[in-house]
Amino acid sequence: MVATENGTRDSTTLLDVRDLRMYFPIRRGLLKRVVGHVRAVDGVTFTIKRGETLGLVGESGCGKTTAGRCIVRAYAPTGGEILFHEDENLTDNAKKLRVHARHATSQAASKGHVIDFAKLSQQDLAAYRHEIQMIFQDPYSSLNPRMTVLDIVSEPLVIHTGRSPKQLKGDVADLLRQVGLRPEHMNRYPNAFSGGQRQRIGIARALALRPALIVCDEPVSALDVSVQAQVVNLLQDLQAQLGLTYLFIAHDLSVVQHISNRVAVMYLGKIVELADSRELYRQPMHPYTEALLAAVPSTNPDVKREHIVLSGDVPNPANPPTGCAFHTRCPYAQAICKEQAPQWRELANGHQVACHFAEELTLKGVH
Repeated sequence: MVATENGTRDSTTLLDVRDLRMYFPIRRGLLKRVVGHVRAVDGVTFTIKRGETLGLVGESGCGKTTAGRCIVRAYAPTGGEILFHEDENLTDNAKKLRVHARHATSQAASKGHVIDFAKLSQQDLAAYRHEIQMIFQDPYSSLNPRMTVLDIVSEPLVIHTGRSPKQLKGDVADLLRQVGLRPEHMNRYPNAFSGGQRQRIGIARALALRPALIVCDEPVSALDVSVQAQVVNLLQDLQAQLGLTYLFIAHDLSVVQHISNRVAVMYLGKIVELADSRELYRQPMHPYTEALLAAVPSTNPDVKREHIVLSGDVPNPANPPTGCAFHTRCPYAQAICKEQAPQWRELANGHQVACHFAEELTLKGVH
């Protein structure tokens, strides 16, 4: 069991990710020797406050899903810290719903501790699985077709609690009502439901243990546009009712703008900009963010937005370029960008960026 006390705790912080790295080995030859690494996540740092939604955006392959899976410990990270701040002020009802695993825990599980998820063993990690859950991108492949809705939604409760079958049915019925499904359908199989309904089942499963944080891995990208709005509104309603905190991973910046309080932009395994949602969309400070925002469709038909086409391809994460990783595609790149990596710094009002010329550039946002 690993727990750390980091001086004065910020009571508003729920998760503190520091220098998170996830390198996948490249093996070749008959002996499968390691000849290199794919740096999927390479030094990611951010915090998530209680009750907020942090959007994590970027192109496909930028490492945002890998970062999310490291946080829920689907992957054991190569390095860094994933510091989870336990809540000292849970209500009595929330304490009853925040169940613990049957595995015995040491004194590190006491109130006020900061738990480093990155260093927990699998046995100790089981005691905290209820704190962080995940909603997956594909509502079809994420549900076992051989299990009924009752079995799917109650599975976390079966693993982590000793509730009776009658109690489980009552719990599942309540969860299905919360996500807008009819409890009498709990004995059906996933193939009897539409894509939007299946995603609601996935949300109900994630809510079963009343987690503090839910990692939403592109939860609406596989759904029709009309259904996307319904699911996003459901997530917001649940957040207001249950006091949930979200890490919302997506590539659709229109959806992220609607649901997120703050937004972090990833490129080639690194976060290049992080700011309040309205501030970032109104006045981006990194050229990559400007290019992403240029692709957001305008709701005003009279407004013609200039489309920015980035030159070249995304660099190979197994062999990233020197200096700024974005310099090979950046229209504003200069000699220093090829030689030195920009420092991560805060410019104003919590607006953080990694760009040599952030103060000098005037970039276009979404107004």
